[in-house]
Amino acid sequence: MTNWAQFETEAPDLAKAVAARFEAHKHHVLATLRKDGSPRVSGTEVEFHDGALLLGSMVGARKVQDLQRDPRYSLHSNPGHHTMEGGDAKISGSAREILGERKQRIVDRYPDEIPEADVFELDLDEVVHTTVDGEHLYVDLWRPGAGVTRFTK
Repeated sequence: MTNWAQFETEAPDLAKAVAARFEAHKHHVLATLRKDGSPRVSGTEVEFHDGALLLGSMVGARKVQDLQRDPRYSLHSNPGHHTMEGGDAKISGSAREILGERKQRIVDRYPDEIPEADVFELDLDEVVHTTVDGEHLYVDLWRPGAGVTRFTK
């Protein structure tokens, strides 16, 4: 399992660019798998905290049930306002539910907003950052231990 801190260590420039995409807007798109294996797309928020990429949700939400049953996910950054400025970011991997004291410390950071929540740490299997520069499209792909590969179109 590769967490955000490991990704930052292996690919610091790419991690910075991808984090910027997720921090540029509050709402993003999460894909999970339903019980029958079909995809479910949900709006979600994520945050970076102590070297982890975290996802919080209302207790018992469908996306929570999906991740508890099958932890695979894909996360797509909000593309913004009809522009590729800053690029487009996608992350895929497995979610690990955070329980106990660690979960409570995270939830306690939002005393007025979230009385209770389900919280997951998102481990990374693949990160993709797509940018456009003039007539060229660049796709930077990272996988744990494999470094960053750039494709130009």
